[in-house]
Amino acid sequence: MTDEFKTLKKFDAGNGREGFFHSLPALEEQGVGKISRLPVSIRIVLESVLRNCDGQKVRRKDVETLANWNAKQPANEEIPFVVARIVLQDFTGVPLVVDLAAMRSAVRRLGGDPNIIEPLVPVDLVVDHSVQVDFFGSAKALQLNLEMEFKRNRERYQFLKWGQQAFKTFQLIPPGIGIVHQVNLEYLAKGVLSQKSGAQNAEIFYPDTLVGTDSHTTMINGLGVVGWGVGGIEAEAGMLGQPVYFLTPEVVGMHMSGQLREGVTATDLVLHITQLLRAQKVVGKFVEFYGEGAVSLPVPDRATIGNMSPEYGATMGYFPVDQESVNYLRATGRSDEQCRAFENYFRAQKMFGMPRKGEIDYSVDLDLDLADVQPSVAGPKRPQDRINLPELGKTFRALLEKPVTDGGYGKKNVDLREKHLVQLNGSAPRDRAMASTDEIDQGINPGDELNKIEMVTNRPTPDSGKEIEAESSEMFTQGQSRIGHGSVLIAAITSCTNTSNPSVMIAAGLLAKKAVERGLLIDPAVKTSLAPGSRVVSDYLDKTGLQKYLDQLGFNLVGYGCTTCIGNSGPLHPNIEKAIHEFDLVAASVLSGNRNFEARVHQHIKANFLMSPPLVVAFALAGRVDVDLSREPLGKDKNGKETFLRDLWPSLNEIKETMQSALKPEIFRRLYRDFAGQNPKWNKIQSSTGEIYQWDEKSDYIHEPPFFKNFSMEPGHIEEIRGARALGIFGDSVTTDHISPAGAIKATSPAGQYLISRGIEHADFNSYGSRRGNDLVMTRGTFANVRIKNLMVPGTEGGITVHQPSGEQMSIFDAAMKYAETKTPLIIFCGNEYGAGSSRDWAAKGTRLLGVKAVVAASFERIHRSNLVGMGVLPLQFPDGTSAQSLGLDGSETFSITGLSDKVRPGHHATLEIQDKGGKSRSVPLKLRIDTPIEIDYYRHGGILPFVLRQLLTK
Repeated sequence: MTDEFKTLKKFDAGNGREGFFHSLPALEEQGVGKISRLPVSIRIVLESVLRNCDGQKVRRKDVETLANWNAKQPANEEIPFVVARIVLQDFTGVPLVVDLAAMRSAVRRLGGDPNIIEPLVPVDLVVDHSVQVDFFGSAKALQLNLEMEFKRNRERYQFLKWGQQAFKTFQLIPPGIGIVHQVNLEYLAKGVLSQKSGAQNAEIFYPDTLVGTDSHTTMINGLGVVGWGVGGIEAEAGMLGQPVYFLTPEVVGMHMSGQLREGVTATDLVLHITQLLRAQKVVGKFVEFYGEGAVSLPVPDRATIGNMSPEYGATMGYFPVDQESVNYLRATGRSDEQCRAFENYFRAQKMFGMPRKGEIDYSVDLDLDLADVQPSVAGPKRPQDRINLPELGKTFRALLEKPVTDGGYGKKNVDLREKHLVQLNGSAPRDRAMASTDEIDQGINPGDELNKIEMVTNRPTPDSGKEIEAESSEMFTQGQSRIGHGSVLIAAITSCTNTSNPSVMIAAGLLAKKAVERGLLIDPAVKTSLAPGSRVVSDYLDKTGLQKYLDQLGFNLVGYGCTTCIGNSGPLHPNIEKAIHEFDLVAASVLSGNRNFEARVHQHIKANFLMSPPLVVAFALAGRVDVDLSREPLGKDKNGKETFLRDLWPSLNEIKETMQSALKPEIFRRLYRDFAGQNPKWNKIQSSTGEIYQWDEKSDYIHEPPFFKNFSMEPGHIEEIRGARALGIFGDSVTTDHISPAGAIKATSPAGQYLISRGIEHADFNSYGSRRGNDLVMTRGTFANVRIKNLMVPGTEGGITVHQPSGEQMSIFDAAMKYAETKTPLIIFCGNEYGAGSSRDWAAKGTRLLGVKAVVAASFERIHRSNLVGMGVLPLQFPDGTSAQSLGLDGSETFSITGLSDKVRPGHHATLEIQDKGGKSRSVPLKLRIDTPIEIDYYRHGGILPFVLRQLLTK
């Protein structure tokens, strides 16, 4: 236990407990900085820096710099932030557990004790990314979808089950429980944590802080908990006790006044804020909400706003701790002892209560009157493109004819009355319905990847119709429909963003009840689903009697997981798909999710609108998006009378009364215990046991990665890169999904050929995302996205390159293996915003395993840059205005990067020396994008994992 600044003080932790804490007021009394004027989010990070100040990982200077945070000009310094815990979802979590298992195997080979590899902070993994909407609109949908999920993911689940018993600080929450961020809000988060320390066994309290391997981890900011999404590589560092480093941020203060009007939901509010903050350019900044308006918002509304931080671009969307935060912990079944400790700790730190205007210094001050928020939706391609509800029809019609280059659909002379008959013959999609990258038409036009942050086929599981049909043929809709441009074909109440909020879920139920009572029906072409982020939602929808009305409209429960929001919307009826293709329809999905990039929701649906759960039900009833629901009817009731949205919309009073009758703390306590007992399917999975994982060479899902091959205790040296070749030259906005796709595996791709060579049939390939635990598949999948354009091979798409000096055209993987034989170092050249999109660690891991030594970009996305360093790949930046194109590079050149040695420091410069095939030389200065001293160490050691492993073995 260190107390470098002598700030350790006692406080009353409640219920007769004596607690200790590192007091920020005591630090201020020493004259270290004006701490009481700092944003609350900065103070919580400062507490971690103060408590962990040991002179090595965290230096005295780090505490002083942050305590003197300058609102208008934050220091250009990295903050070493040691978090209290980590949350993972299964997709990004599997590779982390694989790396831990590989580290244990390496320690065993070196004759050490494998148990030194253990997460040093609590880690919770929630399995939520693997369930897909194959079955819907039926009471059996939940059960059948769960069965399909277990079938598809058995090998991954066996491995996770081994991890559950091998590591002491690793808790696994099995499938069928909920979505990680909602489970975090309702169960995992404690508000304040404590640890016994020192000879006196004093109990030291500290704020609950975390990072998660999913960008929407920021949902927890609504509870006053500091946390955000990071890449898998940063999460591994945090898991192994390393600080997570980030640049000292600006903090935007958003002062809220007034109250939401009747008929306006938390979803409308978050879409309003997303549009507002996108325009303010808050990327990489903290946003802190405060003022009387913020006081009036319940925690679920605050959590909805925190959740969408990635959409408005902020690192966090934070609400300080106040009485409402404590009330929420109580209402969700946390113990009295926990709630008192939470409140008393924040009071002792003088951080309790919502700040008022003028009490805190922010970098930028913004104002929002909650009374200005109007009912709205966002889309059809970006979450920040908000549309007031009455204007949706008009906007959609305009977009249909607007040129593709201006974000429209480029249709000519559209007649929206034109509809096409579709027969729904009760059959499942079959054969070709899998979201396959073999299809040419992905709903993406050449050259328009700009806002495709998450790409088309980011689908964790396949849509294989044959299997579904074999399971249950009577499950599929009978009937016929007429569809055209603007037809709603998917209506999904889904995603942690909104299903964690009882007010909007109950509003959806009440709207459904009124619709059913009037005899309104939903067209059979609409694929309806309800996938809440927690079983608590089902409990209160059942108790209030509202679920039966949702069921009657087809919004049956399909699973507890991310589903449609991450593209697990499952297949559409083959005749619907056929009509979309034949008539080139711009059809729509409506969902209560947080992302809507084109073809993210479903590869054949081009227009995707985000909206509140009650509006999802309303648009499913209307059956189209080219409509003004403030003036046009939703449909006709059983007496043929026109029914309008205003006839069905529940009042705030109706919602409140219904809510009070249904939400009780004991429900949360009952549903969040004994997960294994509540999940018989999980219990049936057979898995290996013991401290070392028994790697199975027969497995094509889990494979020991080569990161610790020939591992020695000596770190390497930083050396110049000479005689390198370009593996790829790419343009702007290459996303992590271009670099490491998560979608379907093409049969002709290197990964597909490898799987075929292992005796796996195309139908059983599953997706890249599901095989992230196998480096042999993932390395072959790197740069294999069908939409990536290597400028070395003009006029082509997909992962191909030209090998030099042979001039032979081949796959990027094959070329990399050829270069490896001649020990030729490789470089990737790219444009602006390289690595945008989700924080996919395989985008950096795959790059490293292909033999790439450096990535030279015009600019980098923050997380991907740090992931490259974390894997021992050197990120370098062109001077402004320079690019591979402006230099006329075509890949026939040889390159050297000079000016590198063990003496380099963050922000230093290096030189790119270019020799063309005629022997002519020129050089370009490059900025070294190793941004912190610790990153120099990571790079020298060959990455963060070897660095940590050497540290643990030296101890």
